[in-house]
Amino acid sequence: MEDPNYSLQDVIRCDLCETPVPPKHCDICHIHLCEACVGEHISDESKDHFIVPFKLRGFTPKCTKHSTKVCTDLCTTCNIPVCPLCVASSEHEQHKKEDILTLFETKRELMLKDLQDLEKCIYPRYQEAATNISVQRADVNKRSQKLTAALDKQGEALHREIDTIIQGMKSQIDDMDAQHIAAIDQQEDTINHTITEITQVILDLKRSLERLQDKLDTSDVCLVSEYTSRTEEFRSLPAWFQVTLQTFTPQEIDREQIHQQIGSLSDLAITFLLDEPRILTDIQTEYRGGLRRVSCLSDSKLWTCGYDDNILRLYNLQGELLRSVQTKSGYKPWDIAVTRSGDLVYADPGDNSINLVSGTKVKRLIRLRGWRPYGLCSTSSGDLLVTMTSDDNKQTRVVRYSNSTEKQSIQWDDQGKPLYTSHYSKYLSENRNLDICVVDEDASAVVVVSAAGKLRFKYTGSPSTSRESFHPQDITTDSLGNILTSDWDYHRIHIIDHDGHFLRYIHNCGLQSPWGLCLDSRDNLFVTEFVTGKVKKLQYYK
Repeated sequence: MEDPNYSLQDVIRCDLCETPVPPKHCDICHIHLCEACVGEHISDESKDHFIVPFKLRGFTPKCTKHSTKVCTDLCTTCNIPVCPLCVASSEHEQHKKEDILTLFETKRELMLKDLQDLEKCIYPRYQEAATNISVQRADVNKRSQKLTAALDKQGEALHREIDTIIQGMKSQIDDMDAQHIAAIDQQEDTINHTITEITQVILDLKRSLERLQDKLDTSDVCLVSEYTSRTEEFRSLPAWFQVTLQTFTPQEIDREQIHQQIGSLSDLAITFLLDEPRILTDIQTEYRGGLRRVSCLSDSKLWTCGYDDNILRLYNLQGELLRSVQTKSGYKPWDIAVTRSGDLVYADPGDNSINLVSGTKVKRLIRLRGWRPYGLCSTSSGDLLVTMTSDDNKQTRVVRYSNSTEKQSIQWDDQGKPLYTSHYSKYLSENRNLDICVVDEDASAVVVVSAAGKLRFKYTGSPSTSRESFHPQDITTDSLGNILTSDWDYHRIHIIDHDGHFLRYIHNCGLQSPWGLCLDSRDNLFVTEFVTGKVKKLQYYK
């Protein structure tokens, strides 16, 4: 066992009063000082003193021109340490000087912050992007195989008469694949090059910081002064592209017009998501806190509803109130949607009803018994999808209605377990592939099922931010089949593809507490800000 007396003797003490672990040091006299003895020490005016934190003892270099002096400043114009005599000299009179200890601490803190940011935030995002490259490349092959198989099936029906045409269309697929792979390869090269740069920056920072732990000399001071952060350079990932994948559309066979009736492959379209989405319009509504839902009547008119009143309001993009409609029951609406015919429907859990607003008239479409409706959306076929919770708050389901007739109920997975938690806050959207996408805030997930009600996947947040909470509020889907969901807590919107793969965030355009989402016919995104009462129109595609 170690001798405790020996350990006590080993403790560094103040050279004047023997106080253990002194926090200060005179870098000229080379003695340790406690706070109480600093004043006594510097009162000796017969010689110079320079008091520094104990951990920076020995850091101050000797002046190369005045051997009895230490350098207390850095001439940033010349990038050299200077002593008080140098500072007062004509050589540095017009130059900019900084306190050498302050500069050191500032730069060291910046280096530590950059290292942490690069290792814990930026580098993992690039790793995730690199992983997504592999997923995309695999998807290209899978989709290509499906298309080729469809062409083969059609070719077998037409026998030898269409073999030449089929082969030509296969070549077209290969050309499209080559374009797609080329775009992916270019993205991968950019990401891997940046990863290499980040790795080198991290290595350089670690080496520099390790060196700064020891006693330093003048060259190290210059090294620290010359350090320039590159973190902002790496913070934004390269512009990501979005692909509109080709499809095959078979036609019935007509021998006389066989070439036209084989079908056609759609063009390959590569669309890039903007790294910094642009706010096109900023609409201030009458809701001053509590703006929840928005739905596009057209590209220039928006229906809204809030958390605290029973009024449905229609605005134009200039923020002018065009119409106000009070709910039939007097209770507040929970969700709204515009039908294909341009009418407004809203869910009213207060009286267990779904209602239609046509002009200024409100008509009750559906009255539920034992269930309360919360979220709803109008589908491409004209049906209505509704999320509802039982009166005892123990069950939640999605119901499809044609007019007022129930056609489908979605509640359980293949193992007989509930697809959704019983919490009432659930909004939903139909994707272009007819998937039904539901926000389940209680489960911190987006639950996606097929049109038949089979579970396809659950999205619980970006893999690189798994330690962060994820509380999705609303959901919508765009013309490319991407799913967008608002994340209130982190003031951002997640974009994932139709298979649940994370693409990126919309988060660096000044959004505050985003809640409701909808898209116009051009894929411009409308976002409600719950607290400010604003609706913001964003462009997130190139």
